[in-house]
Amino acid sequence: MEAKRKKKFEPSFKREAVRLAEGKTDRQVERELGLYQGAIGQWRKELQADPEDAFPGTGRMKPLEEENRRLRRELAGVREERDILKKAIAIFSERAPKTSSGS
Repeated sequence: MEAKRKKKFEPSFKREAVRLAEGKTDRQVERELGLYQGAIGQWRKELQADPEDAFPGTGRMKPLEEENRRLRRELAGVREERDILKKAIAIFSERAPKTSSGS
């Protein structure tokens, strides 16, 4: 038995399908375009939730998610540098010559 593959649709196709469904029923448009039942409703919800960045695509993140990921990586690097500097200060302060306060 051959496994069914999920079809992938371009963001422009999804937007156009939702636009076409304005004058017809969702199910009618889904049948005409060969879509799975509920596709138009799901795509409409995604568009309403985030019209600018709806349908980023497989493996792609929305701009805010991408920036968040970049900032987390940058923060991890800065923390690592800070920890290295703390260790260096501890090492050098142990080796520093001790001064005597008496004459």
